[in-house]
Amino acid sequence: MPAHPLKIGLIGAGRIGSLHAEHLATRIPATQLLMIADSNEEAARSCAERYAVPHCTQDYMNILRHPDIQAVVICTSTNTHAQIIEEAARMGKHIFCEKPIALDLRSIDRALAAVDQAGGKIKLQIGFNRRFDANYRRVRQAVEQAEIGRPHLLHITSRDPAPPPIEYIRVSGGIFLDMMIHDFDMARFLIGDEVEEVFTLAGVMSDPDIGEAGDVDTAVVMLRFASGVIATIDNSRRAAYGYDQRVELLGSAGAIRTDNNYPNTAIISDGQSVHRDLPLHFFLERYTESFVRELTAFVEAVQHDQPVPVNGQDGRAPVLLAIAARRSLDEQRPVRLNEDF
Repeated sequence: MPAHPLKIGLIGAGRIGSLHAEHLATRIPATQLLMIADSNEEAARSCAERYAVPHCTQDYMNILRHPDIQAVVICTSTNTHAQIIEEAARMGKHIFCEKPIALDLRSIDRALAAVDQAGGKIKLQIGFNRRFDANYRRVRQAVEQAEIGRPHLLHITSRDPAPPPIEYIRVSGGIFLDMMIHDFDMARFLIGDEVEEVFTLAGVMSDPDIGEAGDVDTAVVMLRFASGVIATIDNSRRAAYGYDQRVELLGSAGAIRTDNNYPNTAIISDGQSVHRDLPLHFFLERYTESFVRELTAFVEAVQHDQPVPVNGQDGRAPVLLAIAARRSLDEQRPVRLNEDF
């Protein structure tokens, strides 16, 4: 490990920003969190005090201008990600940015071009934390080591216990860019291949307000990979029994599947039923360790000058899939990824 910790500034002190601040301050010893920025001054101050961070500010440019800060962690609203990436790249800061980079490809391409213009001197990692989850990494390992033969069919289930506030839905970019984007990334990660064609069926089945906001709350998307693998992804904004996160992959020589994570392994058997407690409630509880691992991987890539595990093109590809999925729904047809977007 390098003798000196990586000095970091965190931009955005909301729910995910506060989580990253906690991990940087308490669980990743190779870092030193120097400053927290948030447009809400009280949020920045509260987060800094909670984790003993020496400086806070309302203006994130104070982080980008700070001569000692080597890397930034961007946790602001999606509509600001691309701009901050461009500015951080010009200031020579390494960048970890929460997904998605932006809701449109043009903004993403500008941001990635700004990183490229640094000539390899800075690193950009996108926050697709589920790649670092032990369950999904085991599925990827099974593919890499041909434990189940050649992959044929992939099914990803991702269902939330309840939809977010309608105010959030209106600015989220929709279910494909906000929620299923994780599953698009996971499909590419697990199969290790690129998607050629997308087909969507979706509707409003649990919350009419989501429909009035122009979105859907229930969706199934089929993907055809260049290798011929077929994948299905099902998403729901509301599952009565809690947070449902499962994968099954069928191959030519076998299959592998993952189950939900639970708060305990206890199973109760009585005269009427056999049952257990509900799955871990939501993503902060379910994916805590993966959030730590992804930031640790970013820090190690910077300190040892190695490639980041989730790069800018990995960030762009799921957005393209999300846009194609929405086009498929709107036009009621399969959409190929070589179309103009």
